[in-house]
Amino acid sequence: MTLLAQKLEQYQARVNSELARHINETAPISTTLNDAMAYGALLGGKRIRPFLVYAVGEMLGSPLDKLDPLACAIECVHAYSLIHDDLPAMDDDDLRRGHATCHKQFDEATAILAGDALQTLAFDIISQPNPELEMPNQLKMINKLAKASGNHGMCAGQALDLASENKQIDLSTLQTIHNSKTGALIQAAVELGALSKKELPESHLQSLITFAQSIGLAFQVQDDILDVIGDTKTLGKPQGSDVALHKSTYPALLGLEQAKLKADHLYQEALHALSQLPYNTQHLELFAEYIIKRNS
Repeated sequence: MTLLAQKLEQYQARVNSELARHINETAPISTTLNDAMAYGALLGGKRIRPFLVYAVGEMLGSPLDKLDPLACAIECVHAYSLIHDDLPAMDDDDLRRGHATCHKQFDEATAILAGDALQTLAFDIISQPNPELEMPNQLKMINKLAKASGNHGMCAGQALDLASENKQIDLSTLQTIHNSKTGALIQAAVELGALSKKELPESHLQSLITFAQSIGLAFQVQDDILDVIGDTKTLGKPQGSDVALHKSTYPALLGLEQAKLKADHLYQEALHALSQLPYNTQHLELFAEYIIKRNS
C-alpha cells in the first residue's frame, strides 16, 4: 500500500467513525430520516475533503481530535450536495458510488429531507463548544463553510451548471461553474485545516489557497475527462452522463488532449504553491498527483 493510500485509509476510517456517531442516534425522532442520512453520507466515498482538512491540519501541527469536527462538517455538506444533485429536478441520476441514489433507495421527499438534515448537521457539528478550537477561529470556520456552501459557492455553481445545460458556454463561464460547484468546498477544506492553527502567516495561507484552487479545478477537469474515457463500473455513476445532459465540459470545449494538458498545468501550479511553504508537504504533493491520475 502506498503512503498516500495509507493516509487516505486512516482518515477515511476516522471520519466515517465520527460521522456514524453523529448520525446514528440511539433514539432518532425519525428512523427513516436518519437511515437516509447515513445511506447518503456513509455508503462509500473517497473522503477527499476530510483528507484535506486532516492533511493540512496535521502538517501545521494540529492534533486529529481537533480536526475531527471540521472533517465531519465538510463531509456532511458534500454528502448533502450529492443527494440533492442526484434528484430528478437536478442531474436525475440513478447511481452514486456504485449504489442506488438516495431518492431511489428511499423516495424523493426523504432524500430531500436527508440532504437538508445533513446540511444543518454540518453546522451543528462545527459550532459545538470545543476546547481544542479558539472561538474566533471557530467563528471564521463556520463563516468559511457557509460561504463555500451557498450562493457564494457550491449552490451558485450548481445553479449555473443547470442553467448551462443544452447551451454552448465559453471556457471562462465553465471555469466559474467548476470553481464554485466543486472548487469552493475543496478550498474550504484546506482553509478549515489551516484555521486549526491559531496564528498562520498570511503568506502561508495564500499559498495553501492557491494550492486548493489549483487542485479544485484539476479535480473537475479530471472528472470531465473520466466522463469521456471512464466506465460506469469504475466511476460508480453513469459514464457519459455529462454528454447525455448536453453539458459543456473541458474535453468538449478544448478536446480531450488539451483537457489533459490543462489538468497537468493545474497540477504543476499546485506543486509550485506547496514549494513556497516551510512545512512537510509530502502528503499534499501525493494527493495533487492522485487528483489528476485517478480513474474514478
